[in-house]
Amino acid sequence: MSSPVQIPFKSVIRIDRSLDRPVYLQIAHQMINAIQRGVLVDGVQLPGTRSLSVDLDVHRKTIIAAYDELDAQGWTEIRPNKGTFVKNIDPKEVVKLATYDDGFLTSYPDKTGYTFKQSILLDSIQINSPSMLEFNDGLPDIRLLPLDQLSRIYGGILKSKTNYRHFGYSHVEGNEFFRDTLAAYLNNTRGLHISKSNILTTRGIHMSIYLASSMLISKDDVVIVGDLSYYLANMCFQQCGGKIISVPVDEDGISVEAIRELCKRTKVRMLYLTPHHHYPTTVTLSAERRVELLHLASVYGFIILEDDYDYDFHYNGNSVLPLASADTNGMVVYIGAFCKSLAPGFRSGYLVAPENLISETAKFRRLVDRQGDMLMEQALGELLDEKEVQRHLKKAVKIYQERRDVFSSLLQDQLGGVLEFTSPPGGLSIWTKWDPKLNLMRISKSCHKRNLHLPQELLYQTENSTAMRLGFGNLTAQELEEAVGILKQAVKES
Repeated sequence: MSSPVQIPFKSVIRIDRSLDRPVYLQIAHQMINAIQRGVLVDGVQLPGTRSLSVDLDVHRKTIIAAYDELDAQGWTEIRPNKGTFVKNIDPKEVVKLATYDDGFLTSYPDKTGYTFKQSILLDSIQINSPSMLEFNDGLPDIRLLPLDQLSRIYGGILKSKTNYRHFGYSHVEGNEFFRDTLAAYLNNTRGLHISKSNILTTRGIHMSIYLASSMLISKDDVVIVGDLSYYLANMCFQQCGGKIISVPVDEDGISVEAIRELCKRTKVRMLYLTPHHHYPTTVTLSAERRVELLHLASVYGFIILEDDYDYDFHYNGNSVLPLASADTNGMVVYIGAFCKSLAPGFRSGYLVAPENLISETAKFRRLVDRQGDMLMEQALGELLDEKEVQRHLKKAVKIYQERRDVFSSLLQDQLGGVLEFTSPPGGLSIWTKWDPKLNLMRISKSCHKRNLHLPQELLYQTENSTAMRLGFGNLTAQELEEAVGILKQAVKES
């Protein structure tokens, strides 16, 4: 008979009484780990319940319950009048380890035991910051959300027994009612001519770009983007094997002439653009160039991926209708999202295209996401149907226009000597060009010390450009004044 194993359980078993998990299960689970990791090998006798309870400073009944759990799961066997023994386990399945420390039974590997493909394209970007103030990428102010209306609608959906169906599987293309109301909304506000069959709901702009890229781009396909362009979209294109070629962007948007000359020399698969307003410089693509691009797409057969993330926020006159509204040849894939219109937490976007592409993309979408959030989509559909989204956006646009004007004045008054900019006709950010002698990274770090987060991805410093994209939508007039004051101080010290 094996004598009880001499393992310092008092040192290696960690009991955390703040956890919801019962103490006996914590002990049982760590002993199971000890068996799996080769600390407790087959045939070894475990300590008696009385002595182990003393070592671990728990009641004996707790140890008895832990041993019963081990026996129930098949890790041990209890022999009457003899004790509890580890069951014979195939030695091939046991990892023989010479040593272990006090964290061994509760540890998780720091690294994989195998190699895998890594890519700098997918390096994560810091999202959250402890700073009280932040210049972001041009996001809306979540404090403006119509929470009362949203709560009312969400609550009504949850209380109604007829809405139980939203808790089950549904159309992979998205909530049917939401797609119906969304189609009507887009037709009314964007001049589109679509039905629900032309819409695939997604979790936001990024998912829409990823799905479109995966479906439409193959290795070495040429993708045209503006110089500069949206970095996350570029990552998606490169991840799918696309070859990115940049063309100039001026005050009227992306250069049509440069695209035409490029099409004469090489086969272009896709053109990606953010026409309203261009990312990151915020310029609006002129109506004339929109017509020319549609003609070029028809002649040369390239796809236009139209990312209209900023359509809802326009201040100087009416918004220019998207290219998709005038597309008669099925060359435009149109994407948008409520993440930008309402709040980033609303992971609800949409992809609009001819029905045959929607059908095929829906099949592919099932590989990564069986369907969207049916409850949220139902709520958004009802918000659209009751015109709550439209009323919210009408109020929000006025507030954001006021903030744009305040921010523009502050930048001009306090930093006019080191930067230049054009107050944008829409959107929630301003493109600012800075004195090339300034070190933007140093300014960013100095701002951080003063409780202002200035993310590195908003900084553009190269041999030819020193610029920042500064979002203002999330800050009130008072907060903008404080933030610009900090920025001014950081510039002085750089």
